[in-house]
Formats: sequence, structure tokens, C-alpha cells
Amino acid sequence: MAKILVTYDMFREGFEELVEKYDVTFPDGKDFSYEEVMSMIPEYDVLCSMFDFPVNKELMDHAINLKLVANYAVGYDNIDIPYAIEKGITVANTPDPVTAPTANLALALMLDAARRVTECDRHLRTEGKNMKIGVLENLGVGVTGQTLGIIGMGRIGQALAKRANACGMEVLYHNRRQLDLEAETRFGVEYVSFDELLDRSDFISLNAPHTPETYHLIGEEEFKKMKSSAILINTARGPLVDERALIKALKEGTIHAAGLDVFEFGDYPLPELLELENVVLTPHIGTQTEQTRVEMAKAVCDNVIGFLEDDRPVKRVTPFFKW
Repeated sequence: MAKILVTYDMFREGFEELVEKYDVTFPDGKDFSYEEVMSMIPEYDVLCSMFDFPVNKELMDHAINLKLVANYAVGYDNIDIPYAIEKGITVANTPDPVTAPTANLALALMLDAARRVTECDRHLRTEGKNMKIGVLENLGVGVTGQTLGIIGMGRIGQALAKRANACGMEVLYHNRRQLDLEAETRFGVEYVSFDELLDRSDFISLNAPHTPETYHLIGEEEFKKMKSSAILINTARGPLVDERALIKALKEGTIHAAGLDVFEFGDYPLPELLELENVVLTPHIGTQTEQTRVEMAKAVCDNVIGFLEDDRPVKRVTPFFKW
């Protein structure tokens, strides 16, 4: 019987089929540490990892029986993909369940930053009746009729485009490769160069993967190419944005505002971001709904069972094309 090691501690709903079929080890009370996984991994055929658990060369060299890494996430920059391929280890991810909730959050951040929802909520709670309220106070910016530029037109980018169309927005996109005409028509999008997207967009949403090519994709020079009224949204990966350059751009009015669900240096933003009114921050909650968590668990199980029994599709990861 195949042995499966799950690195993360969470409710068991969604894992039932996996537990019925195989010998599955879960943490009890807290996630397994890297050191704990290193000590256990030689016995296991499959590793179910979380997006923040490093599956690196050292771990894979120690995992003498490992055949599959099933990542509980759509992103997989925590895994050394080229080395896994070299070792003959298959890597799988869970793109389908995360698409809608992440696109929904990107839209929520857009609307929040544009209409100053969180900012006004904060002032109303702290200032109460002393808060200035009037027809020319707390003015935000509109969304309908504005231009959204999407960087990264994969599943989440496409889902966001549909939502932007419903809001009456024009949608531009830049991607590592252009979609075909049928897809562009279906999603109501126009392909443009990276620089043209920066120049024309009122809102810019990052939906690209984190790769060496996309590290600091948005930095000081890119901010200068944006409109001073532009609003940047990042629900992808923090290192796509030079966070210090973003702080400078927000402070100096190079861009208007930002909505961030991810940060460059881990789970928390730089302290300067916390002091700014023109930024909305959420702690990486793109998939934080109970329904999504269960669906992701089922997707992990489908990947594992499909790999071991070849009875269902497996969402295999392949190396990225260059950006």
C-alpha cells in the first residue's frame, strides 16, 4: 500500500477517499516542520505539501521512495521543479478550486481601493461623528468605464476578465503568449505589450506566477510608466512587486493606490505599508473560504489517486515558458 505524508494540519473533510485507500500520515495539532518531514520522508511514496513548505533539492535527495509531490495550491514556487523532473518526481497542483475565489478577491480589492471602503470604515470607527461627511468628502474613483490591465492571463486572469466585463470595464492583458482570437473574443480582452498595458490601464492586476523572470516585474521604472491615477492589485505572489518601490510610489503619488493580498518578504507587509491610507491589505486570503479549502483537499486527493491508479486526470506541473 502506498504511503502518503501530508505536511499541513487541517480538517479532514475532503481527504476521505485518500484515507480509505492508502496509509496516510497527518500532523496532529500543528504542521510538520521541515526537519520532521526530512526525518520521515524516506518511508513515503507521496508528499502532500502546502504552498509555503519548501520541497528542495536536499529534501528530494533524502526522499528515496518519493514519486509524487501533490501541492495544496495553484502556485508551486516552493518546489524545485527542474530538480524534481531530473529526479523523475511528478509534481501536481490544484488550479481549479482556487480560480473563482482568487478572482473574486482581486475584484474586491479593486473595488475597495477605488471606493476607499476600508479607509472610510477605519475613519468612521475611530472618529465617529467627528468624521467629515459631505458631497465632496471621501471621494473615490469609478470602476465602470475604466481600463483594467491584467498581467498573466491564465485561469485566474481569465476569471477576473469576466468579472471586469460585468462591471463595464475595458480589459487589456499581457501574457507570456497571446491567446487565440476565439479566446480573446470570449473573454472580451485585448492583447497589448507590457509597456502599453502600464501606460493605458487605470487598474493593473498581477495574476502571473513567480519565476526568476517575473521577480520584481513591477518596480520603480514600471511605476513611472503608470498613470498617476493607477491602482495596483496583487493577488499572485509578493515578489512580483518591489515592495520598497511600491511604498515610494504610493507616498509620492506616482500611483494612486494599491490592494495587496501577498507581500514580498513573507506573510507580512513592510511596516511602512501599514501606515499608508491608500493601500488595502489582506493576509493572503485568496482561497480562504471553507468551501474552497475542502475543494482543494479533494483536488489533492484526485491528483494522488489519479497518479497511483491512473483512473482520473492529474494536474501535472510543467516548467514555465519564459515570460
